[in-house]
Amino acid sequence: MSSPTRTTDVLGSPAPVLSPAPVLSPAPVLSVSPVVLPAPGRAVDLQVRVSAPMTGGELPVVLLSHGLGPSNNLSSLNGYAPLANFWAAHGFVVIQPTHLDSRTLTPGPGAPGPVAHWRTRAEDMKRILDQLDAIEAAVPQLPGRLDRSRIAVAGHSMGGHTASLLLGARLTDPHDGTEVDLADPRIKAGVLLAAPGRGGDALTEFTVENYPFFLTTDFSTMTTPALVVAGDRDESTFLTVAGPAWHTDPYVLSPGPASLLTLFGAEHGLGGISGYDVAETTDENPERVAALARLTWAYLRSTLYPGDRAWQAAQDALAAGSDPVGRVASK
Repeated sequence: MSSPTRTTDVLGSPAPVLSPAPVLSPAPVLSVSPVVLPAPGRAVDLQVRVSAPMTGGELPVVLLSHGLGPSNNLSSLNGYAPLANFWAAHGFVVIQPTHLDSRTLTPGPGAPGPVAHWRTRAEDMKRILDQLDAIEAAVPQLPGRLDRSRIAVAGHSMGGHTASLLLGARLTDPHDGTEVDLADPRIKAGVLLAAPGRGGDALTEFTVENYPFFLTTDFSTMTTPALVVAGDRDESTFLTVAGPAWHTDPYVLSPGPASLLTLFGAEHGLGGISGYDVAETTDENPERVAALARLTWAYLRSTLYPGDRAWQAAQDALAAGSDPVGRVASK
């Protein structure tokens, strides 16, 4: 490989030097929404956004699960553009659902509140995989270009919890006491972004009362390869008494193979991944977001394509930097 080069990232600012050239040059992106998937038994049909490069074939797929938060539209198929755009411009098909806990949906009388949707979120992702043929047919220029053998899941915050269940984590349903296994073997890799950690004594009283499904989270069965991303200043004090380390639990407590990316100075928004210029981001840092987009891309690329050196190259460049955005551990 040739020596590192400095590029311009999708935010329009100089991107940190994270991996040696050649890095895939960004392609124009085609984005279509809403693609509506029939969903019998669901309160409303499932709407998704599909973003893909306009060129290339045999494209791997990333399902991206949104978090919650105070904004009206970021917690929907309209959020997370800094990641979705970068991944799509660099060779992935990104599919973003609007889960039933999104503020963009108006629940009918008697509909369950957002806390009830820990299960329906994972079911949304499975429904997407079940209907990839329909999604492909609905998006111009996409038919025949998906690689169904290379599928990953990613999620931020509550979306990270959703992703962890699909990767093999389990919990006990607080309503009936049954163990819930929502792992999907079609998913070959995952990225957990500021995801919730363990239950038990790590939780606040607020969490126990309002999110009881967190109490029994078990990462010991999460065996699908995953990159866990945590900010070292992500206190999340309303959810946990364990401090920022709580968000590393999916790495620490899972049997692996896994990697942990700790971002220095990052809070729950990880620099602003939920959208461009988002007011609710407490740690806005475009360079951190650009670095995170490139690092997660490199991880997914190498995990879905064994032998690809993008992830190792990105780690080497990160470790060699004079002012790195974070550090990586692996097991």
